[in-house]
Amino acid sequence: MNKNDWWKDAVVYQIYPQSFKDSNNDGIGDINGIREKIPYLKDLGVNVLWLNPIYESPMVDNGYDISDYYKIADCYGTMEDFENLLKEAHDAGIKIIMDLAVCASSIEHKWFKESKKSRDNKYSDYYIWKDPKEDGSAPNNWGSIFGSGSAWEYVEERGQYYLHLFAVEQPDLNWENPDLRNEVYENMEFWLKKGIDGFRLDSISLISKKQDFPDDPTAGENGYGSPYFGASNGPRVHEFLQEMYEKVLSKYDVMTVGEATRTPVDKALLYCQPERKELNMVFQFDHMHVDYGKFGRYSDLKFKLSDLKEAMFLWQKSLNGVGWNSLYWDNHDQPRFVSRFGNDDSKYRKLSATMLATVLFFQQGTPFIYQGDEIGMTNVAFDSIDSYKDIEAHNMYLKFSNMGLSNDEIMSYIHNKSRDNARTPMQWNSNSFAGFSCVDPWIELNPNYSKINVENDMNSDFSIHDYYKKLIKYRKGNEIVRDGDFKEIGLEDSDIFSYTRTYKGKTLLVLGSFSDKKVCYNVPNNLQKFKRELVVSNYDGNIEQNKDASTLYLRPYEALVFYMY
Repeated sequence: MNKNDWWKDAVVYQIYPQSFKDSNNDGIGDINGIREKIPYLKDLGVNVLWLNPIYESPMVDNGYDISDYYKIADCYGTMEDFENLLKEAHDAGIKIIMDLAVCASSIEHKWFKESKKSRDNKYSDYYIWKDPKEDGSAPNNWGSIFGSGSAWEYVEERGQYYLHLFAVEQPDLNWENPDLRNEVYENMEFWLKKGIDGFRLDSISLISKKQDFPDDPTAGENGYGSPYFGASNGPRVHEFLQEMYEKVLSKYDVMTVGEATRTPVDKALLYCQPERKELNMVFQFDHMHVDYGKFGRYSDLKFKLSDLKEAMFLWQKSLNGVGWNSLYWDNHDQPRFVSRFGNDDSKYRKLSATMLATVLFFQQGTPFIYQGDEIGMTNVAFDSIDSYKDIEAHNMYLKFSNMGLSNDEIMSYIHNKSRDNARTPMQWNSNSFAGFSCVDPWIELNPNYSKINVENDMNSDFSIHDYYKKLIKYRKGNEIVRDGDFKEIGLEDSDIFSYTRTYKGKTLLVLGSFSDKKVCYNVPNNLQKFKRELVVSNYDGNIEQNKDASTLYLRPYEALVFYMY
């Protein structure tokens, strides 16, 4: 491994600052709350923190609508607080990467305030402005990704529309303008000189658009214009990223991961092949789409294990030896993984959470833990849409209402897929407000916090937290896990997720049952000749098998990892 490839041995812990820990009892998580938990994070074993945006923002999209890229939002603290966090994390052996949203800014940013005044000032071309059609309508039929209707908003001062792929309050930045790009690079330098260790680049695959801005013939079906700004059609996205690397990233020993929605695996290689000098890895979404249906992510389909395996196996095989994977089950935009892919019933929650962690952690790539994963936090089902804070959830509620769907049906979709499932406060203990704060938090707590919390989990006989510690310890510096070839087993198996990792004659066999019943696993013939040593299990260490050990009987949500020799 190249000495600068430290991120290949990293285990990343994602922190959603608003919901992690409130240190000053205003109901909002903050930087000093994160500082308070550095010992906890060090003990868990993670060595990189990814912070969701902490910049100044009106918080229309919970901080992704940035109004000042150089200033810490008051609700999170001060620049001094951040510098202290950075030092204390580094002293504990933990690096920090920051979230940078430069596909769009806030309408409150000074660039936009100036840009909308006229067509001929310094900032007039920092955003994407287009004249109306002859009938006064929007320049094309592209729709907002957030489900709020048209992706264009008219501004009287200029007599033009601006593009916003997300909320109306998030105008897209015009990456065709070299002055704008240089502003972005200067800001990145500002934070890198402070000593941060890299960036997660939000929606980076969407920064380049086809400049003729054609109508999307499929917009009526999916509501987007994605063929003309997505990863496969953004004509200059790789040019921009290579410029970013040359001007900024190449000067620092950093980790970079780009959010690349709707990016197929062949296109992902263009982002993360080292010789191309763009990014270290991307967040891909194929496995996040296995339960999408007629309403996209808000559909109520149950995923098929074969689809999930096919999606994840494809990326493992395609990037093996030529790129690098990011490994994740959930994040701030996704439902809780144990509710979505496991079983959040009290009987199986811990087993399914640890099984899912196992099959993820032994794949090739850098694993990402979202806050609360390590204790098996679950989805939340608020009774009323009024309890939800996510702008997308409210837009979808209105859209479904206009379609004539009943409130019960709409709320079932919101319960399953709202981004607020991941944004309820971190559950530290069973005290009032879950130990997150001493006052009502900015968003309601998940009512199950009295049972599911860090304190209870760490003191239990079967601790998900302690299981994560063991996984992290095992994979750190382990050549098989980091560099081993990946080989899928039993793609057609509807119950068991299985694969091998092989390196220098050593092999690991990884098994995970997705069933709530006992299931049978026939060890492949080519592996039966090896002796097996059980190195990881989420049960009691006893293995149920037949006399010659050619057949294993996996109990509900059982995870097994064998060292083969």
